[in-house]
Amino acid sequence: MPSTPMPFTLFTKPWPGKSLGELAGFVKTLGFDGIELPVRPGFQVPPEAVTKGLAQAAKVFADAGLKIGSIAGPTDEMTMAACAEARIPVIRIMAPIPPGVSYLAAIEDYQRQWDLLVPLAEKHGVAIGVQNHNGRFLANAMQLRHAIGKYNPRQVCAIWDPAHNALEGEQVDLALDTVWSHLRIVNFKSAFWKLTSPPEAQEAQWDVCWTTGRRGRANWRWTASELMERHFRGDICFSAEYTDHALVDSLIAEDIRFARSLFAPRHSC
Repeated sequence: MPSTPMPFTLFTKPWPGKSLGELAGFVKTLGFDGIELPVRPGFQVPPEAVTKGLAQAAKVFADAGLKIGSIAGPTDEMTMAACAEARIPVIRIMAPIPPGVSYLAAIEDYQRQWDLLVPLAEKHGVAIGVQNHNGRFLANAMQLRHAIGKYNPRQVCAIWDPAHNALEGEQVDLALDTVWSHLRIVNFKSAFWKLTSPPEAQEAQWDVCWTTGRRGRANWRWTASELMERHFRGDICFSAEYTDHALVDSLIAEDIRFARSLFAPRHSC
């Protein structure tokens, strides 16, 4: 059974060298309920082997008492069919806006693509999950809602990433209100802007520093409390994204412990 009403899953991008069995054992030891699996070149299941690869991966994780809650990969019909066979409900994507392309033109282009995918998603019972990302992407909650609001969330849904909202200076409670109707997965990671130029430089230079849930600008405590208050039942997916790659194993262990404390049941006296 999941450790909370909202299953905790782990995006396994930092560990491409582990076998499926090693990965399942590692995730189980950390205390997660499942994973988001990258279906990408160089990972345990590459796109060209998705049909057999996802079936094998799902069995390995099921044998360990874990689930594959989502994949990060292509949205072609072969991948959708493989997800359906493996009982994986969501394919996560992001929506970059290319240089020189306006926001509105990019939205129109994405909606033309998604219009073609909706019948396939409905046929296979798989949702396309669109995630917000700071920078030249669908960067904030309103842009995400604007892009996917016309769709049934069973086919095109929101994957909300409060860390990217925080980097964009967006108020997280308003962001959650904006995407709530289409929300299926919430990403847990955190970051802050770090000044990389001297304080009195003629032009300031900033970089993103990815850190733990306690130290970044995303308010994990508020987010956990609000999701419990709203009886959210989708996955909480931990992105395991840290600027210091050498510490990823210890930092994700710290973050899952912190999150458990935030989502622990509250008992009234």
